Amino acid sequence: MTAVVLAALALAAPTAAPEKTFAIMGGTVITVGPQGTIPNGTVLVRGKRILAVGAGIPVPPGTPVVNATGQYVMPGIIDAHSHTAAEQNVNECTDVVTAEVRVADVLDHRDVNIYRELAGGVTLLNVLHGSCNAIGGQNAVIKLRWGRPPEELLYQEAPRGIKFALGENPKRSNFTVPGPRRYPVTRMGVEVVLREAFREARAYKREWEDYEKTGRAPGAVAPRRNLRLETVRDILDGKVMVHAHCYRSDEILMLIRLADEFGFKVRVFQHVLEGYKVASEIARHGAGASTFSDWWAYKLEAWDATPYNAAVMAAHGVNVSLNSDSDELARRLYWEAAKAVKYGGVSEDEALKMITINPAWQIGVEKRVGSIEPGKDADFAIFSAHPFSPDARVELTMVEGSVVFDRARDLSARPAVPAAGGAR
Repeated sequence: MTAVVLAALALAAPTAAPEKTFAIMGGTVITVGPQGTIPNGTVLVRGKRILAVGAGIPVPPGTPVVNATGQYVMPGIIDAHSHTAAEQNVNECTDVVTAEVRVADVLDHRDVNIYRELAGGVTLLNVLHGSCNAIGGQNAVIKLRWGRPPEELLYQEAPRGIKFALGENPKRSNFTVPGPRRYPVTRMGVEVVLREAFREARAYKREWEDYEKTGRAPGAVAPRRNLRLETVRDILDGKVMVHAHCYRSDEILMLIRLADEFGFKVRVFQHVLEGYKVASEIARHGAGASTFSDWWAYKLEAWDATPYNAAVMAAHGVNVSLNSDSDELARRLYWEAAKAVKYGGVSEDEALKMITINPAWQIGVEKRVGSIEPGKDADFAIFSAHPFSPDARVELTMVEGSVVFDRARDLSARPAVPAAGGAR
């Protein structure tokens, strides 16, 4: 094991959040909320929740204090498109619709990237199924608690979500999969797959409604349960949020039209690199957009991407987040947000929202996380400098009032760890 991994193991079991009060004092508090940025602010925490935030808040005598003098306190960073803790189980490619499979069932709580992302101030992830299918599997929203069992990672407050995919990935024109060629192989076919899945789900829903109308009378035979169609039915009923992998403007418009036809909403267009071309249409539909800051030309359908994408969509009223889709990039999402300031002139506050409260809304948990406000979860990232500074680093990360990453503790543990390849 590397020194970093072994140092992580030393922090494998963070102390459970005590039901007592503590305060974070002296730092610049970037609330990303109604109170804006508070110089020399105080955040008062009781148990797992924020009790109060502001300047000059009275702190009861004897209250433990985290000294953040000269540092910056912001909400825990949220990644709206991740595959951390599920990399080996991310794609069920055997069928074009696999709505019945669930990422939550196969989380790898030992994935060291959980710890590494905590070191980058990330506290919550939307762990998505892959993009091999027009309708893929259901996502898992997790709080990053390195070393804890999978059931303690799952964030129970999050609504259900599912992964859709459009374009090259579901028609598999940019990679090969063992076995015979699978329908569809065109964007036309992807649309037909989606339409047929929703027609079947409508019929399935009617079957169950008709059965329930009989009052489950003696002798009545219940329809056969189908977990795949149940999930698609729940999309129609607004119980499952759609996260749609896409790139090109034509396929974005196609899914908007299809969603309008069947009466559901796309919650988030993921990647959405040509979103700037149809930003008004995305805004009118009410969808969010979770995009890369400056990735393009890594495949044909990403050719027309621009780093101004986030700023253009935001200017048209779209809720925009910047995501990683990468265990490595997730550790530096605060710098990804800074690029929105450079490319398009987004304000610093709005750019920070793109990695906090905006992705919280996209996942459906904005009432609990994404900003520093009374009543919300005590999830924080404490930086040595402003998060957009080139020398910024995370000193402390908290999840629901518990310290889950402490740079000082990490550094102090390293001398006791043998170097990779050294004596064991």
